[in-house]
Amino acid sequence: MRTKKDYIKDLGKMKRNVYFDGELIARTDERQMDCLNTIGITFDEAAKPENEGLCTAISHLTGQKINRYTHIHHSTQDLHKKQDMTRMLCQKAGGCIQRCMGIDASNAIYNVSYEADKSNHGATEYHKIQEVAHSLPE
Repeated sequence: MRTKKDYIKDLGKMKRNVYFDGELIARTDERQMDCLNTIGITFDEAAKPENEGLCTAISHLTGQKINRYTHIHHSTQDLHKKQDMTRMLCQKAGGCIQRCMGIDASNAIYNVSYEADKSNHGATEYHKIQEVAHSLPE
């Protein structure tokens, strides 16, 4: 799992394509730090043992523990935990934590691509079963 420090370091390696007031800036430019620190809360809180059950999940693709903000929902319990996590993190940040639309979009794409596989009768394989090194918990 990534930390806030890893997140910011990785952003620094990315292509510059962010403009601020007409100026091309680095993704880690000082003017971005309020946003990066807010998003960083989602990494910091997931690393705390007391938040593990709420802010992390086991990936159905890798069998590894991941941040819940990168998890595809598989149950109503997943959805409830995502909502509870979002509320808790928004309270800590004092407002928007800037990751909700990303998780919602990922889950929507996952479901739409699954339906595309069914409709395309094998022409696409978005959900081809992947072998996982670890057995997934039930």
